[in-house]
Amino acid sequence: MDPELIPLRDLHLPDILGWWPLAPGWWFLIALASAGALYCLYKQFRKWRWNAARRLALSELARLRKSYEQGTDALILAKEISELLRRSMLAYAPRGEVAGLTGAGWLEWLDRGLEDRPFTEGAGRNLESFPYRRPESIDGDADIKGLLDAVQRRLKKPLPEVSS
Repeated sequence: MDPELIPLRDLHLPDILGWWPLAPGWWFLIALASAGALYCLYKQFRKWRWNAARRLALSELARLRKSYEQGTDALILAKEISELLRRSMLAYAPRGEVAGLTGAGWLEWLDRGLEDRPFTEGAGRNLESFPYRRPESIDGDADIKGLLDAVQRRLKKPLPEVSS
């Protein structure tokens, strides 16, 4: 028989394996990565919500600072700062621990977690007496900028965990 007359066809290779549909192992990895990403987003959202009071207090402090620079009375500023600090700390600490504190005890509590103790040894100690002083005595010898900086540092730094 003549080989030229035999009806043979050339060899053909099978089609290249495609990447789709994915194998079950890949689906598992995709599900695991998606779950991890969702968990991270959830944790970030909770952190963002937890810091809502801090963000609000810092924006309020910026507003108070700006209004003081534009000529607001130091006595009004001192009262507003005291109220802002008390409200913002009540958002993060137990009410029974913070609400009844006054005087030196309040300043000691505010210094928790801050390195150089700005409320008992720095400009923040004026927070205790400013709301009760005459306006002319506040303007003369007060370190309002130092007080504002101390309050800003307290608001920016998270409170340390309470060990009960």
